[in-house]
Amino acid sequence: MKKQIIFILALFVSTALFSQSPVGSWNGLLKVQGQQIRLVINIQQEENGYKATMDSPDQGAKGIPVDQVTFVNDTLKFEVKMIGVTYAGLMGNDQIIKGTFTQMGMSLPLDLSTIEVKKDKVLRPQEPKAPFPYYSEEVKFFNKIDGDTLAGTLTLPDKKGKFPVVVLISGSGPQNRDEELMGHKPFLVIADFLTRNGIAVLRYDDRGTAQSTGDFQKATSTDLANDAEAAVNFLLARKDINIKKIGLAGHSEGGMIAPMVAARNPKVAFIVLLAGPGLRGKELLELQTGAIAKASGMSDAELAKVLKLNSGAYDLVLHTNDTTKLRTDLTDYLLTTLKDDPTLGENPTQEQLDMKAKAYTVQLSSPWMQYFIKYDPIPTLKKVKCPVLALNGSKDLQVPAKENLAAIRKAFQQSGNKKLTAIELPDLNHLFQQCTTGAPSEYATIEQTFSPTALEEILKWLKKR
Repeated sequence: MKKQIIFILALFVSTALFSQSPVGSWNGLLKVQGQQIRLVINIQQEENGYKATMDSPDQGAKGIPVDQVTFVNDTLKFEVKMIGVTYAGLMGNDQIIKGTFTQMGMSLPLDLSTIEVKKDKVLRPQEPKAPFPYYSEEVKFFNKIDGDTLAGTLTLPDKKGKFPVVVLISGSGPQNRDEELMGHKPFLVIADFLTRNGIAVLRYDDRGTAQSTGDFQKATSTDLANDAEAAVNFLLARKDINIKKIGLAGHSEGGMIAPMVAARNPKVAFIVLLAGPGLRGKELLELQTGAIAKASGMSDAELAKVLKLNSGAYDLVLHTNDTTKLRTDLTDYLLTTLKDDPTLGENPTQEQLDMKAKAYTVQLSSPWMQYFIKYDPIPTLKKVKCPVLALNGSKDLQVPAKENLAAIRKAFQQSGNKKLTAIELPDLNHLFQQCTTGAPSEYATIEQTFSPTALEEILKWLKKR
């Protein structure tokens, strides 16, 4: 009897020593399209199981609720319904969980450990380093229309003097003052180059981003144009700025916003459109989808299905002004058509269809997307009276050069404004990087942040203003 008790006790101790637990903070690094995204899963023990939250430090998201967490036979599974994420991984004796992260039909390997992960170091040779041979000032300015305060950096060639100035306006999505994305800081590179060459630059965090106040999620391009105009008003009050030479340079959506401001504010002396749209949002999105899909190897048959599905959804947005009704209509439409979406693979489950329909509905019914799909830039471009430089890369798949520059040229021909310079730069992508295919998947892998050729074109044109 005594030996039996000792054996049972030993068995109990052995099990306790080698059992594994998912409790704690688990760190992983997603690598998708050349981008590195850190994730942290915080798991706590509860009486009847586990609860968890997810953080995405690189996207500024913290405490995202995890709907379901299980840990059975050393296998961790969790789901985040609000963003369509599932994960399943097996914990080894080394306390590393090797598994698969799935979101909207895309599956990626993701290993989790309790050790904080660091991103792979990337080389960005163009990124300037202090000390700088010019004056830099942290500034804040107020948007009186919407009540948000924008924080930014004003760089001046010297602390004394009056200088021409360019306000940089970022592309779509919440961007900081450097327009930081895919490990690149294009606005930092542009600001540094222009300031070294005698032109002041103001760049700022988008509303609700970094140090700026406001709610980005509720903003449309019109609201963001108010922010850009607030930047102009701020500069008009400064003694170190030549108020007759205040211009705007907008990238992508910023190239749509700059004409909005210039068309209504005669104080804007010039604008630079960097991959600025000339087509209506719906048409641009369809063109963009086709260009990126072809570069990614999608077949013509699959692309036709995607374009048909998207076009139907965009038409609902175009013809509906009631957001509540739009969400209902989009959900009904998507649940009946997504089964033909080739990006979901063959025979998608009802759960996959529900998740993608929900995510797509949220995206398409957002204030920004509704506005963008409906917006036609041509009427605004016709109202612009100041000189304009429009640059596009020949391998831009997001705002294809040929079609958009043609539309911009046509608008200026119709308005009679002969002060347009439109240039298609060879072999540059949407970020104005020298590239191979132009696909977004290349952005992060390219060391160059912004083409020196494009920088010289901008400077040469600005020197003539």
